[in-house]
Amino acid sequence: MSTELYAWLDEYNDSHINPINILIHKVAVPVILFTVVGFLWALPIPSGRFRHLLSVGKVGLVNMAALAIIGLLAFYFRLSTKIGMGMALVFVVMMGILTNMELKNVKIFRLCIILFIVAWIFQFIGHEIEGKKPAFFKDLQFLLIGPIWTLAGLYRTVGIKY
Repeated sequence: MSTELYAWLDEYNDSHINPINILIHKVAVPVILFTVVGFLWALPIPSGRFRHLLSVGKVGLVNMAALAIIGLLAFYFRLSTKIGMGMALVFVVMMGILTNMELKNVKIFRLCIILFIVAWIFQFIGHEIEGKKPAFFKDLQFLLIGPIWTLAGLYRTVGIKY
């Protein structure tokens, strides 16, 4: 684990001590990440011909979500190869779910708005219980750290060193 990753996770931990807040975050952070990917998924790509370079059925996988994920993975792999690999798996699963939803004509954007709002309400309830402001109030980059903080907790539980 890089010292930079350790510093990010350590500082994020400072705002997440209360067990109820931790539990809320373990659920809400992945939901929020999924909704952000879903929002980006729903954005049209400027040229339709690029959208279908890589597709499943009629669902194009070259979209704004895929482009954002590439950038996020570059950041995560820079911090830790194992964290980057775990997040790559998370994103593959999310893209699979979104592909399936689109094939079934689910209103992805509408669903993501609802989930996003509900998850953030729970996040703020968790921080009210914690008695501390969310870490991203101090630095917006903590919005990128939340998902890997959750993954790092899972890694510790199953004994994976990162």
